[in-house]
Amino acid sequence: MKELPSVILPRRSLLVGFAGLALSGCVSGVRTAAAPAVSLAPPPALPPAPPPVRPDMYDAMPEERFPIPAVDITQVEERFWRTVVDDPTGEAPGTLVVDTPAKYLYFTMPDGSAVRYGIGVGREGFAWSGRAEVQYKRQWPRWTPPDEMVARQPELEPYSIANGGMDPGLQNPLGARALYIFQDGQDTLYRLHGTPEAWSIGRAVSSGCIRLLNQDVIDLYERVPDGTPIRVSQDTSV
Repeated sequence: MKELPSVILPRRSLLVGFAGLALSGCVSGVRTAAAPAVSLAPPPALPPAPPPVRPDMYDAMPEERFPIPAVDITQVEERFWRTVVDDPTGEAPGTLVVDTPAKYLYFTMPDGSAVRYGIGVGREGFAWSGRAEVQYKRQWPRWTPPDEMVARQPELEPYSIANGGMDPGLQNPLGARALYIFQDGQDTLYRLHGTPEAWSIGRAVSSGCIRLLNQDVIDLYERVPDGTPIRVSQDTSV
């Protein structure tokens, strides 16, 4: 039997053949050029939210002795706007309740509801709590800081009791109306009063007692007769 002649392939042919086999197999390890990065434009900015619509109750009051400007309600959180709510206080109708920590004042109504006002609380507003009554109230009151306050703040001396206090007006710290709180016939030096400083509602402020927007204290003034009972709470619950 005749043997087949052996075939010797040139080295160059072998290398070309192996290269072809490599290319016909899995190519997961083959490195390819990276795709160019795509630069995305940022999304267009959203238009600013429209300002809240001012309710009529906070419009200007030009008929007042000292015309009161409209409230800038962008400075007052909506939860502190005057509103009617279910009465949370448990008090008899016709009672004022000051919830100092929550910055709310309630006036209770016969139908189980209450008018709720946002308030700002000054240093003196934290100094007293308990039950008392509205002894009297005043429109556009004079402000006479007590002697203790003048002793702490000597710059108030021109408005001291001895000097007759500060004339009424928009810059008077008591604002358009004030309600004076007495306990057992004695002045507690606790006041509910107006303010033009809308930004201070819902906050603890540096001085004063319980402040309401001038429009709100005028509304309260019309509802509350002399002798109205009041409860002031410094607790976290009404």
